[in-house]
Amino acid sequence: MSVLVVTGTCTGVGKTVVTAALAAVAAARGASVAVVKPGQTGMAGGEPGDLDEVRRLAGVEDVHEAARFPDPLSPAAAARRAGVPPVRLPDVAKHVQELAATRRLVLVEGAGGLLVRYDEEGTTIADLARWLGAAVVVATRPDLGTLNHTALTLEAMAHRGVQLAGVVIGSWPDEPDLAMRSNIRDLETIAARPLSGALPAGASALDPAEFLVAAHRGLAPAFGGSFDPAAFREAHAPEAQ
Repeated sequence: MSVLVVTGTCTGVGKTVVTAALAAVAAARGASVAVVKPGQTGMAGGEPGDLDEVRRLAGVEDVHEAARFPDPLSPAAAARRAGVPPVRLPDVAKHVQELAATRRLVLVEGAGGLLVRYDEEGTTIADLARWLGAAVVVATRPDLGTLNHTALTLEAMAHRGVQLAGVVIGSWPDEPDLAMRSNIRDLETIAARPLSGALPAGASALDPAEFLVAAHRGLAPAFGGSFDPAAFREAHAPEAQ
């Protein structure tokens, strides 16, 4: 049994696609998988949210959303604006532990980046990971600016004693530019380990069967996939272009 927390270097970096890929590959191997979203913002009423995307792409029905707020803000700010109690991450931690007792894998997808606030006390997804003793998968961008965001995220994790499970590029384009190709090696230097994956741009538009293939190719063997970081690095090395 294991718990993985998925966070991002900022918003819009592919956390949901990475979460869905991890779920799809694990489920395809016969593992029981649950996915938890502690706080969904920018969604009102019955609108499809991140967990609906995970369900569609990965075929995992065991999904759990702790709270939903209409405004596209941090969970703390969205709860304050809505005039409702904020997400209580200690309660989420307890629920995740209960799920983990009977599931092979529980995935927890955060909102925004690592240090986004969930309540007025400043509780973050980093706190949740630490309470759970869970390693964190960091979804990052490939383009200019990602090195600073990734370094800051990993430094904050290390400062809090949160273990890194791996860095995954959430959206790798068909035609990467020079900065993207150069960033591969630098992202690995920052993480002090090879990349743990790179998912293709547009993966969220694939049907479930196609997505499973992309997920398997885009995730490292540690996550059940076949991604080869050395081959990826060599194929996209600036010198080779």
